[in-house]
Amino acid sequence: MSIKSIIAKPFAKRIATRFLKQSDKAVITQQKVFKKLIAQAKNTAFGKDHNFGKIKSYNDFKKQVPINDYEGLKPYVNRVVNGEANVLWKGKPLYFAKTSGTTSGTKYIPLTKESMPMHIKAARNALLMYINETNKTDFLNGKMIFLQGSPELQEKNGIKIGRLSGITAHYVPQYLTKNRLPSWETNCIEDWEKKIEAVIDETINEDMTLIGGIPPWVQMYFERIVERTGKKVGDVFPNFNLFAYGGVNFEPYRNKFEELIGRKVDAIEMYPASEGFIAYQDSQTEKGMMLLVNGGIFYEFIPSEEFFNENPTRISLEDVEVGVNYVIILNTNAGLWGYNIGDTIEFLSVKPPRIVVTGRIKHFISAFGEHVIGKEVEDSINEHTKNTGISVSEFTVAPQITPNEGLPYHEWFIEFDQKPSNIEEFAKKIDTSLQQQNSYYLDLIEGKILRPLKITVIEKGGFNKYMKSVGKLGGQNKVPRLSNDRKIADELTKYSE
Repeated sequence: MSIKSIIAKPFAKRIATRFLKQSDKAVITQQKVFKKLIAQAKNTAFGKDHNFGKIKSYNDFKKQVPINDYEGLKPYVNRVVNGEANVLWKGKPLYFAKTSGTTSGTKYIPLTKESMPMHIKAARNALLMYINETNKTDFLNGKMIFLQGSPELQEKNGIKIGRLSGITAHYVPQYLTKNRLPSWETNCIEDWEKKIEAVIDETINEDMTLIGGIPPWVQMYFERIVERTGKKVGDVFPNFNLFAYGGVNFEPYRNKFEELIGRKVDAIEMYPASEGFIAYQDSQTEKGMMLLVNGGIFYEFIPSEEFFNENPTRISLEDVEVGVNYVIILNTNAGLWGYNIGDTIEFLSVKPPRIVVTGRIKHFISAFGEHVIGKEVEDSINEHTKNTGISVSEFTVAPQITPNEGLPYHEWFIEFDQKPSNIEEFAKKIDTSLQQQNSYYLDLIEGKILRPLKITVIEKGGFNKYMKSVGKLGGQNKVPRLSNDRKIADELTKYSE
């Protein structure tokens, strides 16, 4: 057993004990976080504008602070970008995580000296929770890779700017630097296809034990390894035994991963966002991820079906219920207040607070009032691909409101690795599953408002071609599972079989 393994086990136990204690007292922990955030920000421009000095309770806070998206906070963010201090949070941020928005253009998400360590600790602690539960430490003795954006940073008014994954690359602990791949030079390659080939060059002869990243882009890495070697990934990396991921649901990719690897490996799901590290999988036996209640974020929740109402219900962790689809709202030690990141979640349990991500509040189909969400389409397709030999590489769904003939329908664009023998029968099974999950969709089918879904098969590599055509191949980019319009759908038809 290596020195790292010997040291890791007692450290993991200590971290796990502390984490589980906080999770068991999640509501009390969140109340402490709330009070601390308000106290630290009361003298900022935002705090003064919203009477933080007079806020004594969560009810007071709701009266003073509206729900915001980036556009709502943009006047304050612009002041920070221009170099002003004490605007959203005390002092100035250490970094801006640069992201692209569909309505706001480039977004600059602040990372402060208080928030930045949380991103690093959470990722570390997810691995330590795994060690504590499984007693497995072998992955510490080999090489690790996290497929991510370039670590090169720009600077604006004394504040460094880059992608979140690139910023965190500057914080790799010293004890992991010798294990970490790829090289700095390779990580800085912007062209994703060139970067993948360079990553393979550097890793193919190494003892890779931990691999991480967003599933579709790790899948591309695996596919290129198989193409280049003619071997399964698990044969190229015989000691590879842990996959860490985030960004999208892994289940639609699981069958393909096991096929490419040649065996099952343990997986840890993480829920990082530029706005904060929200949750991670703390157990290999329990479903979902544990909400991080002591990570410098005070959470609020709005039932998704009320979100677009004039006065939606707005609650704290104290009042959430299992099984309700909520829009998650953040208040952070980076100065984001009442901030809607656009994600929807559902609680699997409240004591402790364990969640699953169900989709995006803007990524749904409700062209006819059905409000189909990401979790429903993913569960439907997973049900009929698991243990069937059918393998899906990527998919997305959009409404077809004005077909050339017949009733409107949902059109599923699917890229298969292994097609079903009968596409129509496969479509029928998925449609039945969706009807069982969504009563509104069922009513529309039975009421002859919609006809059952139609599958359009996309050629091999078609989704990557589409992503490349819109400048979003690789990195942190993801194909939306659902759209309420035909913008993506109409482009994808160019790559249909």
